[in-house]
Amino acid sequence: MIDAKKRIEELTLQLQDYNYNYYVLDNSLITDFEFDTLLKELQDLEEKYPEFASENSPTKRVGGEVTKKFEQVIHKYPMLSLSNSYSKEDIIDFETRIKKLTNDEIEYVCELKYDGVAIGIQYVNGVFHQAVTRGDGTKGENVSTNVKTIKTIPLKLRGDFPKDFEIRGEIFFPLENFERLNKSREENDEPLYANPRNTASGTLKSLDSSIAAKRGLDCYLYGIYGDNIEIDNHYELVKKAKDWGFKIPLEENNYIKKTSSIEGILEFIDYWAEERKNLPFEIDGVVIKVNHYDNQNRLGYTAKSPRWAIAYKFKAERVSTILEKITYQVGRTGAITPVANLTPVQLGGTTVKRASLHNADIIEKLEVREGDTIFVEKGGEIIPKIVGIDFDKRPTNSIPFQYITNCPECNAPLERQEGEANHYCVNENGCATQIKGKIQHFIARKAMNIDGLGTETIVVLYDNGLIKNISDLYSLHYDELIGLDRMAEKSVNNMLDGIETSKKIPFEKVLFALGIRFVGDTVAKKLARNFKTIDNIISASFESLIEVDEIGDRIAQSLINFFAKQENQLIVEKLKQKDLKFEVEEVEGATNTLEGMIFVVSGVFNQFSRDELKKSIDKNGGKVSSSISSKTSYLVAGDNMGPAKLKKAEKLEVKIISEEEYIKLIK
Repeated sequence: MIDAKKRIEELTLQLQDYNYNYYVLDNSLITDFEFDTLLKELQDLEEKYPEFASENSPTKRVGGEVTKKFEQVIHKYPMLSLSNSYSKEDIIDFETRIKKLTNDEIEYVCELKYDGVAIGIQYVNGVFHQAVTRGDGTKGENVSTNVKTIKTIPLKLRGDFPKDFEIRGEIFFPLENFERLNKSREENDEPLYANPRNTASGTLKSLDSSIAAKRGLDCYLYGIYGDNIEIDNHYELVKKAKDWGFKIPLEENNYIKKTSSIEGILEFIDYWAEERKNLPFEIDGVVIKVNHYDNQNRLGYTAKSPRWAIAYKFKAERVSTILEKITYQVGRTGAITPVANLTPVQLGGTTVKRASLHNADIIEKLEVREGDTIFVEKGGEIIPKIVGIDFDKRPTNSIPFQYITNCPECNAPLERQEGEANHYCVNENGCATQIKGKIQHFIARKAMNIDGLGTETIVVLYDNGLIKNISDLYSLHYDELIGLDRMAEKSVNNMLDGIETSKKIPFEKVLFALGIRFVGDTVAKKLARNFKTIDNIISASFESLIEVDEIGDRIAQSLINFFAKQENQLIVEKLKQKDLKFEVEEVEGATNTLEGMIFVVSGVFNQFSRDELKKSIDKNGGKVSSSISSKTSYLVAGDNMGPAKLKKAEKLEVKIISEEEYIKLIK
């Protein structure tokens, strides 16, 4: 038994080393036959002595585990999307804006934008812990059993890796493997898969990990997140990750490039615009990131994306088809969106039947008419859009298109304010489509997050006259719900419990849930923190509103217009009576002692854990940053603090204080 344990350990280390050399270093140390022989020996030993088998054994690569469902995991670091660009002018503007905001010489890192599935993989003490999909950016699905089958992803690390960190990248389907899969399906008279990206996504969601193992997915990893990482820039950290055993974008293949000029960025874009067709996998653009983390932190984030990165998307595939009819959609804010209904056509691996025409100006600019032969592209490879007309094929009986003047749902007159692109239905509280849209927004996850309620249920409740606005949700009763379409006892109770639970949702989310035009979740948070109560916001003047950070003229006027309407004031009053939260709940012991100060925390402390120290800074009005910059007020230094942070703090003359000095500061 002791010999078996020793042999299992030897084989595990040996096979991990062969995997690393083959998949990361492109260096084959043994033949496939020799590798398979050793792997079979390990499998046999693990079956005979399962108590000695490692959870992250190389044998896990073959898959076979069956998952009943995927666990939802909240991301420790939100997985944000990048803002997209389709022109070099946008990239030049981005680089100019970065220089202006930082007033600094900036290094950039250019990378390929892999067309696959975003993944975050956590390692603890050098061992694979879990792999989570992007999901909605806040939480994703734990697909660890399938990700473990991807041979380029190490199950155990080597070298001087951080104790606990996450590495992110893109899982994709190599073109050769994808074509082999489709050829096999064709031979078996099975329908072919449309494209590598969607097939990779479906493979990762397979409940049987042996399917993922057989298909041969691959992965490039390019972003590292953790609390105690001493390297201060993205480029060097990605290079370092290769030493830990990861397959990362290669400099020698020009998959990643560091540059300090816009010329270098544009050169990278031009190179891959042509060379992408020679890659063994699909890309849909390139990504440009600010290299140094202190500059990234200075630039910060919007609600949806980092300000320090941008994606340049390559021009999409174009096809032609017939525009059969133009119809209209009404949004929850009353915005009217014209929609082109098309003769179905294949584009980018999917069948396209509709495309947005956005607004009246776009229709006029395109000079588009019903019956035209039009050219369609997929904007960002996802949303179909009309990009031109084949005027030579225009029918002789064609007539210019007339934009509607009344709402297609309630027939109320449409209005278009100066400076606005869209026409709007002004019947805010009488247009059924708007009302249902507002209620659907109200119950959404980022808003009131009401369990047991969905889009179809809202339609049933509205059509049966049980709700006319968001406040009516809180007056629903069991007796009037039971027996309605889709309403059994369990679903009714779940809905009523979800509605009751939503009364605990904090003020900032309630404010966002009201659905005020231009008031997103970030703006709602800033309004709540500055004005504290809904009454203060309702009574606020235009001047006091625009004094708040990120609140411009348009948002301020929208707030004033919303609360000027008696119907909206009445809804707020009804929600107050139902005990929803319309004021900020003060945190016990909170102060403004550290207001305006930025702290970096490093090392091990006696009276606080690192997380407790960060919470204390936040509670007292300060801001915590992960890296040191010229804007850092204090570095709070504990035992075993990293030498790189200390060196940088001294170089930038940032004041270094101990845990005891911090406690004195807040007192």
